[in-house]
Amino acid sequence: MAQVPLASFCQARSGDKGNTVNVAVFAPDDRHYRVLCDQLTAERVKAHFAGWVQGAVERYRADNLWALNFVCREALNGGGSRSIRLDNLGKCFASNILRVTVEIPDQAGDE
Repeated sequence: MAQVPLASFCQARSGDKGNTVNVAVFAPDDRHYRVLCDQLTAERVKAHFAGWVQGAVERYRADNLWALNFVCREALNGGGSRSIRLDNLGKCFASNILRVTVEIPDQAGDE
């Protein structure tokens, strides 16, 4: 097994609305999507964003897109009009989540 960052095989997109961020992670194929489903849990995402996400994190599967969508509540220090954070807000969560590492099984052992 190899420990690799999501950035080496995934794409991500994020956005914000009020004090909530949504982050979607897209796998390139079913094999990698199964890895995401097993290892990229709501709890793991909340831990990764510790100090930023104060509320619940909910995970939604989009099997037909090989994607996981995470809704992160209380993630923006009140939201754009209330936060003292500059600009980025929810947009930076996509590039940040791609730093998470997962274990990818060897191709031969995956059959």
